[in-house]
Amino acid sequence: MRLFAAVLPPPAAVAELAQAVDPLRDDRLTWTGQAAWHFTLAFMGEVRDEVLPDLYARLERAAHRTEPFALRLHGCGHFGDRALRVGAAGELTALRMLAERADAAARRAGVPMDQHRRYTAHLTLARSRHATTPLGPYLDALAGFEGTAWQVDTLSLVRSNLPVSGVPGEQPRYETVQAWPLSG
Repeated sequence: MRLFAAVLPPPAAVAELAQAVDPLRDDRLTWTGQAAWHFTLAFMGEVRDEVLPDLYARLERAAHRTEPFALRLHGCGHFGDRALRVGAAGELTALRMLAERADAAARRAGVPMDQHRRYTAHLTLARSRHATTPLGPYLDALAGFEGTAWQVDTLSLVRSNLPVSGVPGEQPRYETVQAWPLSG
């Protein structure tokens, strides 16, 4: 099973962002669907079934050690010249701590994780099909975006179902496998 730990924005935050993003959608970028909008905390890749019980227990402990915190969608940025993203504002230290705990939980459960890097909160909006597509107009249009704050109160473990149809532009489907309340 291909998994990642995530914070999922609530429907109201997704609707606010969609209102800002929808007028910008064109065929020069491959846009992610609203159902795919999330903050990845720890990408685990393929996880063996026998590891799951320990992973679930460790992620549950990570959630119980974390107090709920405020977050909002904020601004816009990019990764290189290929990915357009929205950032986060609010209690970013708490978000980073939850990401660290999710990463540690996966490692301790025996999930081989990529080399550890400092966590950068982002939600991917679109990817460029060509390096020559300028992202500047999109960045300018979303630069002042400020979403309404919400309370992050859940750590989710999400399964990524990769496209299998071969249809160009088909995107992964995500489903929440488990979720734990933050209770600090």
